[in-house]
Amino acid sequence: MRLEAKGVGWSAGGSVIIDGIDVTAVPGHVLGLLGPNGAGKSTLMNVLARLVEPDRGELSLDGRDYSQWGRREMARTLVAVQQQATTDQDVLVEDVIDLGRIPHRSHWAGVSGHDRRVVRRAARATRVEHLLERHWWTLSGGEQQRVQIARAFAQEGRIMLLDEPTNHLDIAHQLDVLDRVRATGLTVVVALHDLNLAAAYCDEVLVLEGGRAVHYGPPAQVLTAEVVREVYKVEVRVLHPEPGGPPLFQYLRSGIAPAGESASGGETPGEEGENSWDTAGRS
Repeated sequence: MRLEAKGVGWSAGGSVIIDGIDVTAVPGHVLGLLGPNGAGKSTLMNVLARLVEPDRGELSLDGRDYSQWGRREMARTLVAVQQQATTDQDVLVEDVIDLGRIPHRSHWAGVSGHDRRVVRRAARATRVEHLLERHWWTLSGGEQQRVQIARAFAQEGRIMLLDEPTNHLDIAHQLDVLDRVRATGLTVVVALHDLNLAAAYCDEVLVLEGGRAVHYGPPAQVLTAEVVREVYKVEVRVLHPEPGGPPLFQYLRSGIAPAGESASGGETPGEEGENSWDTAGRS
């Protein structure tokens, strides 16, 4: 299923958070949203997931405007995993994963045998089957993240929106989760911070800066040393270990000046003899 945004924008408190975003995600492809903190990745994800109503622009699924989709119908189609999920209730992991089945049940219907099989299958796919009887609050951050991804699999949608799904995960589980997401063949949009993961798993990347789309295309064409320097303020060496394969990024140094120094390396201008941190009476 094709997801398309045209001229999408959203503001809050008088500030423009995302502005004029055009993006298309297609079946079988993984589209990566990249950019530094505050670039607008999570906001765009929330807009695409229908968690936030945009101020302007158009959103459609297979050519049907979002307004033409009922909430229940869309919940069966579009699956979203946010960066963090919290609950005040004392629930079991199995119950958390089963939340993905709710759009498929009629009102007041109980958990069916099919629901239980789907939950078990999703738990196996994300390697959390051994946690099903655990209480949610006892899990580590990485375990909770994998459970949320299992819940997304159990929802059996056609589009997956994943906001930093590798957050809290160790390297092995990062690779495993992205392998399994890519293997679904669904339309996938994923926000990532790790450029190496983006280059390895994304078919296209959309680079955001200051709420605007600044670069778009295949990772090997978009993620150059110049673009990384411009957007992330980081010097990198771009390697190509295999001909035709994804680029590999070696981070050299940050362009962000240390506290008390300007970007050129000198001390921040100030009054003579005044230190940037007064230890006498300041904390």
